[in-house]
Amino acid sequence: MEFKILTIFPNIFDSYFNESIIKRAQDNKLVSIKTHDLRAWTTDKHKTVDDTPYGGGAGMVMKIEPLYKALQALKKQETRNKKQTRIILLSAKGKRWNQQMAQKYAKLDEIILICGRYEGVDERITKFIDEEISIGDYVLTGGEIGAMAIVDSITRLLPGVLGNAESAAEESHSTPGILEYPQYTRPEIFEADGKKHSVPKILLSGNHAEIKKWRTEKSKKYETNS
Repeated sequence: MEFKILTIFPNIFDSYFNESIIKRAQDNKLVSIKTHDLRAWTTDKHKTVDDTPYGGGAGMVMKIEPLYKALQALKKQETRNKKQTRIILLSAKGKRWNQQMAQKYAKLDEIILICGRYEGVDERITKFIDEEISIGDYVLTGGEIGAMAIVDSITRLLPGVLGNAESAAEESHSTPGILEYPQYTRPEIFEADGKKHSVPKILLSGNHAEIKKWRTEKSKKYETNS
């Protein structure tokens, strides 16, 4: 899987993508993550990527020209390699990201992520992308955090990334409307503020059928918004 991220702040991604599971996935060649500075496709000496909105209003809007040029350059590589690619714009008005979408996108070869900034992106960009995505009903300073969330949620679903494949199969949201059962580990009895907090006895029983039944009962159900 290849991720290509268009952003005006490429260094934001360095720390997160160079730690833990994401780093190991890259080291093991299971995933490739490349950030591209959108300013590389500007033509003026100030490397301008934004301008005031037509019709007036507060803030600035990301310009269409550098975004289009960047997409054209990245898509040339994709066409040459005949990859299954989707182009996502991170946008507050996009479709809300969920686990089922992550599962669908994990089957692709390549994903291009555009990190919006300022008051948004010139609406004409929608002619050149596949989907607008939001990670929640709130506004962030830019799309970079959303891009990290999408890369992370997809990467952990790829074969070989997690040490135990069952980790992804049994966790929250793997089945629509279901949250994972409670988890416990040592010590068996934890004492705090004069009180003892014990692990449920069923988990110590060794009876796998009953444990499975307990976990199913304890899995939380919620209403999906799909």
